[in-house]
Amino acid sequence: MTLDEYYMTLAIEEAKKAERIGEVPIGAVIVYQDTVIARAHNLRESSQDPTAHAEHLAITRAAKIMGSWRLEDCQLYITLEPCVMCSGAIVMSRIPTVVYGATDPKGGCAGSLMNLVQEPRFNHRVELRTGVLEEQCGELLRQFFRQMRQRKKSAKIIRTDEHT
Repeated sequence: MTLDEYYMTLAIEEAKKAERIGEVPIGAVIVYQDTVIARAHNLRESSQDPTAHAEHLAITRAAKIMGSWRLEDCQLYITLEPCVMCSGAIVMSRIPTVVYGATDPKGGCAGSLMNLVQEPRFNHRVELRTGVLEEQCGELLRQFFRQMRQRKKSAKIIRTDEHT
């Protein structure tokens, strides 16, 4: 197992925590000098906060621990390609390296829809390593949304049965 895979397994553990509480299973881990300094998972639904994405929460925690908003010597591991908001937070916090598992063709801003983290007009660009444990990261999301659709379908059937 490579170091990237090891840290991604920790991000996957965070994603599973999110799934257990009904959140979209996305996890993030921030590493400084080979030590995990922050972990987080999505809390958007439970907190009703649209900014409570795993990577955003992890960046905030890491900045507090480091005593600086500049996370210049850190690496961020995320199970899913970051969105526009989180890509902006990554650039603004000066994180030099981002490693993600699954791509996000509908909302990814680190290569899929656009690449904000490597935009040459910004004063900071990120080294990207992608596809680390991609299948595991993607399967977590596919399984979550499959179960969600099934629950909605079952709820619809129950409601229909109540009215007949």
